[in-house]
Amino acid sequence: MQLNRRTLSLLALGLIALAALPAQAQTKPIRLIVPYAPGGPIDITARALAERVKDTLGTVIIENRPGAGGNIGADAVAKAAPDGLIIGIAATATHAVNPWLYSKMPYQAERDFAPITQMLRVPNVLVMNAEAAQRLHINSLADLIAYAKTNPGKLNYGSGGNGSAGHLAGELFKAQAGIYTVHIPYNGGNPAQLALLSGQVDYNFDNLATAAANIRAGKLKALAVTTLGRSPALPQVPAVAETLKGFAVDTWWGLVAPAATPRDVVDRLNQAFMAALKAPETQTRFAALMAEPVPTTPQEFGRFMKAELAKYEKVVKASGAKVD
Repeated sequence: MQLNRRTLSLLALGLIALAALPAQAQTKPIRLIVPYAPGGPIDITARALAERVKDTLGTVIIENRPGAGGNIGADAVAKAAPDGLIIGIAATATHAVNPWLYSKMPYQAERDFAPITQMLRVPNVLVMNAEAAQRLHINSLADLIAYAKTNPGKLNYGSGGNGSAGHLAGELFKAQAGIYTVHIPYNGGNPAQLALLSGQVDYNFDNLATAAANIRAGKLKALAVTTLGRSPALPQVPAVAETLKGFAVDTWWGLVAPAATPRDVVDRLNQAFMAALKAPETQTRFAALMAEPVPTTPQEFGRFMKAELAKYEKVVKASGAKVD
């Protein structure tokens, strides 16, 4: 009888240990791969969210894997084990632009990832050199379009390089407005902004967070933001879509997992990160970066990325930009 009791006790302890295994497995840290260098807005917001979800998901470690326009980090997520312990950032470049910009891609944007939630979007803004705007009597987007139609090729715009967000926004704008202006590529966003401030170019499509200080200082004239609606950060400035219906070219990023990640794991991640994005403290913190939280369901984020991929196919092909 004593042996039976001891045996039962050992069996009970064994069952308790087995039952504890899943809980222990869930305490392993999650690795969140950011396909860009530390210090940028995507990295900063990823770290902020990692801190917010630690009570629900445990430790989330940020791992920066920059290179190839974000392709190296995105590919690491695509090829990771689908166990919910490795997730990553999907961005405009990695999941909408690069598949059409790069001749060879290591992953398939539409098939190799399980959407979790969109995180944020940051408006771009069409800004004009303030002196040029005054000299040419351009006070609105309609004025800019009218001048360009009357004077084809006389206006130019700068960007951070062929295939950059500013270049593609500029080409989409030209196509929808039915105008011709000259594109001047620079080696990065900062040189392009300096060219605009010095009057070497007439207008740019710039990131709102980057342009805001010069807009406030009166050095740049903001004609329109590129989000579908007006930006809460610049509510007095109309959206391009108010003049050109449906125009929307904003910088966005979100969370994805490897494609075969189980649905219940994706849902658990979605709930945790959506709660973090909706927290007032998070929204206040991101507002300083001119970033608007956009929490979505996995299905909504999946549809959004598919639509963005289709949109940029036309834009990139029209621009003629290519990376071999």
